[in-house]
Amino acid sequence: MQIHQLKRDTKNYKPPRVGRGGKRGKTSGRGTKGQLARAGHKVRPQMRDTIKKLPKLRGRGRNYNKTVKEPNIVVNLGLIESNFNAGDVISMKTLVAKKLIRITAASNSKLKVLATGDLTKKLSFEKCLVSDTAKEKIEKAGGTITF
Repeated sequence: MQIHQLKRDTKNYKPPRVGRGGKRGKTSGRGTKGQLARAGHKVRPQMRDTIKKLPKLRGRGRNYNKTVKEPNIVVNLGLIESNFNAGDVISMKTLVAKKLIRITAASNSKLKVLATGDLTKKLSFEKCLVSDTAKEKIEKAGGTITF
């Protein structure tokens, strides 16, 4: 390598040129005249025009006063049949203990038993919602439901 082949790490700083001879002279890249050439106010965004054409929302909607309701935790009879023995008590606590359902500390949802699958064992269900067809299957197997 020779002295005339050396290159610097950073380019040499040149102050910005102004006026007719510079790169940003006269109109400074703004073209001529009009709203876009002026300082300050710019063209209004197109989205604002769309928003202004929408009707005003009066009130807060017809469903505003309905409470936010958490969905029920769903368990099928087939899952209960395979994981519990005859005479066991099925409740939210026993299902969590067997890791069949998972609930958070802040969860306010309820347990609902659905009729998918068959039930042959006599089981007692406590503090859970039960669908009509599941209720028939539980009672047919000799089980009980208490709320």
